[in-house]
Amino acid sequence: MGKTFKIITLGCKVNQCESATLREALIQEGWVPAEKSGPADVNIINTCIVTERASYQSRQAIRKAIRENPSALTAATGCYAQVFPEELSRIDGLDLVAGNSLKGRLHTLLKDREKGIVGCLSPGEFRTSLPEEVLPLSDRTRGFLKIQDGCDSFCSYCIVPYGRGPLRSLDPSRAMALLRSLSVKGYKEVVLTGIHLGKYGIDLSPATSLKELLIAVGKEKLPLRIRLSSIEPKEVVPDLVRMAASEEWLCRHFHIPLQSGDNGILKRMNRNYTSEEYARLVEAIHRQIPMAAIGVDLMAGFPGEGEGAYRNTYDLVRDLPVSYFHVFPFSPRQGTAAWDFEGRVNERVIKKRAEGLRLLGKKKRESFYRSCVGHTFEVLAEGLDRSETGMIKGLSDNYLPILFPFPRVIRNELLPVRIERVEPAQGAGCKVYGDVIPVI
Repeated sequence: MGKTFKIITLGCKVNQCESATLREALIQEGWVPAEKSGPADVNIINTCIVTERASYQSRQAIRKAIRENPSALTAATGCYAQVFPEELSRIDGLDLVAGNSLKGRLHTLLKDREKGIVGCLSPGEFRTSLPEEVLPLSDRTRGFLKIQDGCDSFCSYCIVPYGRGPLRSLDPSRAMALLRSLSVKGYKEVVLTGIHLGKYGIDLSPATSLKELLIAVGKEKLPLRIRLSSIEPKEVVPDLVRMAASEEWLCRHFHIPLQSGDNGILKRMNRNYTSEEYARLVEAIHRQIPMAAIGVDLMAGFPGEGEGAYRNTYDLVRDLPVSYFHVFPFSPRQGTAAWDFEGRVNERVIKKRAEGLRLLGKKKRESFYRSCVGHTFEVLAEGLDRSETGMIKGLSDNYLPILFPFPRVIRNELLPVRIERVEPAQGAGCKVYGDVIPVI
């Protein structure tokens, strides 16, 4: 039997996609995935650095792997390893540090490290395009396909451009080939993901766009549905909204970062839109697709955010037809413009504001769920729900987690489900229940 390995992944869906790619590459080289609770010959930690907490969790995961399995070779990759390799290399017992620019070669570097050829590495240059060996990630019944990497926006709070490098896109023909492969393997939903998904294709020659790729997907008539991951406000173009309104294979789900509802703060953040423009976009989506899920990223406590600026954010998202929030407290990242900004907000105030936004987010989520009662949605069954005896869990095209009864265990099948009720749930906010509509 070949040597065993474990991959511990922190951070975004892109990191998860890349961990899946690395896993497949290692298996092809003869390595064997280790048992979840057992030791491994190699531990790989795919790190994140987007917030101070993510950095702490990455260091914690590395130290835990070394402590629990001191005889194993331990490697760190990901954004932390890309931006601050020297900091990570000071961790006792860490054998290899290889950032995102070297992640595609990590399976080879691990073999070299076993032979004593390489140790901790400095970041290399990013490729000018995405590598051909990009593979889909299976997450239960959904596939995640990374079609884009890199960012050139340089928002003042964000370390990601330094960890991910310039814009790179997967060639459309390769993306289509991978979608066909996923369809042949039986996937019913694929999430298209990237670091800056809305800029897909502008770096290619000839240049293309996310809209053009989706048009090609529609012409292919594959028996699966497509979901988009996070996309910036300026890149949710009218044609994209019209497509989601008219094409059944494109999920009615948009995740659109806002960060702040105050124009002064947005300018300091180096965001390229105003709160008024954001509001018009959300209202246009809701007008054309009333049942669409619209998710929002919000940041609490950015430097200079006074009580008035916070209230501008709170009031904006309170009044908009949005469905759920992801709330982040501001986390200063060394190397970003905001690291030196004056007007730091007290941590207790940040925590209070973040909690206020999260409580509002729970109310918005429940309100959205209740607006769906009586409507029927296409739901992807994901098997038995552990917390509800005999109930099947599934996900609708508009991002509703739904529980419904079925006479047998069902998984990876699309079913029409009518939403019957929404009930409070301890800790989870609320649960959505439905019934399968018989197909006559």
